[in-house]
Amino acid sequence: MSRHAVVTAQASGLIACHHCGLVVDAEPGQICPRCLTRLKERKPDSLARTWALLLASVILYIPANVLPIMVTTSLMGTQRDTILSGVIYFWTSGSQGLALLIFTVSVLVPLLKLGTLAFLATSIHLRSSRSVHQRAKLFRIVELVGRWSMLDVFVVALMVGLVRFSNLAIIEAGPGAAMFGGVVVLTMLAAHSFDPRLIWDSSETDDD
Repeated sequence: MSRHAVVTAQASGLIACHHCGLVVDAEPGQICPRCLTRLKERKPDSLARTWALLLASVILYIPANVLPIMVTTSLMGTQRDTILSGVIYFWTSGSQGLALLIFTVSVLVPLLKLGTLAFLATSIHLRSSRSVHQRAKLFRIVELVGRWSMLDVFVVALMVGLVRFSNLAIIEAGPGAAMFGGVVVLTMLAAHSFDPRLIWDSSETDDD
């Protein structure tokens, strides 16, 4: 089956405003007639900033899951719980649904977001022209998940309030909580820095 080149707005001399989304026939550097934002064909240094934010996210992801997310002090002593130890606690105590929710939102989803953004950035770096529609859909999924990123923090806060709670206990956030919050923020910024229009640029050179 033959493949046809995709005609992009850039190839047609059109520019979409980053701020309001208006597509206009203009040159880079001109002002958007709707919102008065300076027009740019692509986000400046999109890949470089995306890779930098992804690398920082990966660096924080490991201690976020290894360091204690909370520290519980009671008459029985001091206990430090990580995200995974909280998952294990809920699972063994009969709350499998809550354990799966915490594992999915706090461990699996951030990992999938990191992997997907890394895959998209790598495909653009290699100037791949294959499966552009599928890659564009992947990014839209990442954007959709990104809108619920703060749910990760909410679930961790829920875990802090529920794991081994006692009236005589003092519960404090551990260093893992700050690391986890950093992962959430950095992945959101990485998705925002990524310019999905770069996915379509390589398709302009496809042969029939």
